[in-house]
Amino acid sequence: MKNRILLLISILVIVVIYACSPKSAGQIQSVPQATVTPTEEPMAVRVNGTGITIVEFQNEQLRLQDANTALNEELSESEQMDLVLSELVGQVLLAQGAAQEGYHVDAGTLQVHIDELIANVGGSDQFMSWLQTNHYDEIGFRATLSRQLAAAWMRDKITAAVATTATQVHARQILVSDRATADNIYRQLQAGTDFATLAANYDPTTSGDLGWFPRGYLYQQAVEDAAFSLNAGQYSMVIETDYGFHIVQVIERSDNQPLSAGALHMLQEQAIQDWLDARWAASTIDVLI
Repeated sequence: MKNRILLLISILVIVVIYACSPKSAGQIQSVPQATVTPTEEPMAVRVNGTGITIVEFQNEQLRLQDANTALNEELSESEQMDLVLSELVGQVLLAQGAAQEGYHVDAGTLQVHIDELIANVGGSDQFMSWLQTNHYDEIGFRATLSRQLAAAWMRDKITAAVATTATQVHARQILVSDRATADNIYRQLQAGTDFATLAANYDPTTSGDLGWFPRGYLYQQAVEDAAFSLNAGQYSMVIETDYGFHIVQVIERSDNQPLSAGALHMLQEQAIQDWLDARWAASTIDVLI
């Protein structure tokens, strides 16, 4: 649930921008360039010296609350604070990583995206209304969009480095809700009953086929560990998890199996999280609110 809410916040701007192919700005008005204020605004967080203002932090909270309302879900104030902090600090860390890699969002690139957004929402008047509805002012939106574009570039660089093949197993399982039934199935297997036949009895739709998967893919860690400990054709003992009682059989193994779209996405998201965790640990992050 939290991930869905963060997703709404993180890609709200990017989704609108890329919803259509690029269009000519024509007579569409551009958002004014940011001006430098003589004194620094009050900060909510500093990330390696880069400040996130209290106003931006509060507006991000409002966008999160809007997302909660749209999803008919509710978060406590502390949960909202944690999510907003994690999202904004993550964006800054990714943008800082992009800068270290030599990538910067120049004014021309930023303006192209803004002009596309203005066109996509129907013109300048509608854009101003969109800004207000989503708790932005023009200058703040420009800064936020620049940071999001840099963060998106860094995310793409991280995910591009993830291999598209991995050591994987192709397995199936028999899953039942009570121990007695599982023990009875295990005795039948030991007596020579075919695993696939039993699996089809308990799961007529998929015959318990889990498909190919790498390490870290299954929700049930014990089932995954058992699968990776087996050779092709072998089956496990009864494994108890929160889902019930499992017996898993490995059908085949490969050291260089192409990843499914779901598995690749999972590993890419894990790579991003690992990168953020390492950067967070190595950074100076001062929470001032």
